[in-house]
Amino acid sequence: MRHKKLDSLGVSAFCESMAMMVQSGIQMDEAVALLRQEGDMHGPLEQALEVMQRHTQEGRGLSVAMGAAEIFPDYAVRMVAAGERAGRLEEVLFHLSGYYTDQKTMADKLRSAVVYPITMLVVIIAVLAVMLTMVLPSFLGVYENLTGSLTDSSYGYVRWAYGICWAALAVMVMLALVLLSGILLWRSKKRHVLETVLGKIPICASIFECLGMFRFTAALSTFLASGQMQDIAVTESMKMTDCRSVEKKIARLAERMGEGHGIAQAAYSERLFEPVYGRMLLAGERSGSLETVLEKLTNLLAGHCCGLVDRLVGVVDPVLSGLLMLTVGLSLLSVMLPLIGMMNAVG
Repeated sequence: MRHKKLDSLGVSAFCESMAMMVQSGIQMDEAVALLRQEGDMHGPLEQALEVMQRHTQEGRGLSVAMGAAEIFPDYAVRMVAAGERAGRLEEVLFHLSGYYTDQKTMADKLRSAVVYPITMLVVIIAVLAVMLTMVLPSFLGVYENLTGSLTDSSYGYVRWAYGICWAALAVMVMLALVLLSGILLWRSKKRHVLETVLGKIPICASIFECLGMFRFTAALSTFLASGQMQDIAVTESMKMTDCRSVEKKIARLAERMGEGHGIAQAAYSERLFEPVYGRMLLAGERSGSLETVLEKLTNLLAGHCCGLVDRLVGVVDPVLSGLLMLTVGLSLLSVMLPLIGMMNAVG
């Protein structure tokens, strides 16, 4: 039976709760039992906790119980298992909580960046449809009653209003179809095609790279907290980037580390991060606080990603709003000009 996966926020809350209980010295089976008693939980988490409680009462570890529940991401299960082996379960759980909270924040930010232009396009298409089906026909009927025909009259440029609205409507529908196709392509196996196309747009390329680096540093911080060797941590974290350009950079980083360089020195030499971030890593490695620096770096990258997404939305918003106002304004001007002519003739 296929179980519904827990979302990022749910995984984060679970990991944080378990981390605090482990920190308090509560046994694993008791911790899971306490979570079941916390409140009115329904759905996949309630069923999962029931399965986990059964496994932990039999003496199995948290990672085994999470795997048996089948609602947690594979990455979280692997990290918990690594933390158990290294005796650093508490640290790993806290890291996972922060990791999935950041993932949720990034996902919501990207979702809003996509939903907003879709909403704007729907509004624009609706306004243009109303213009074409109700507003313009009303003006057309009035003018035809006054002049008998618009064919040879001075009111003929009402046709310009129709032309402007139809052209704008065609463009907006085309944009909506392109955006919808992009969403479907992004969710398909041909996602790399869309990445290649969007990668040619500077701001989109920057967002992809920043998101890739954010995922890499967040995963790397968690892997190192679990006690993994640096080279293994880098290789495993590379799988989390979901960005080909970033994967290529990290592959070169792994090669340098294979030559005997430390992770910070290799990252600085390969310009994996901005120079200021690279120096932060070097200082952290030399002072023995690499994990702390990586956490700070992850937060900085998260903020930078949010800023880039906000900048993209800030560009799309005025463009779409401007197109709407320009189209409606020109259309109304076209249908009002005959009325102005009539008023001048009467005056």
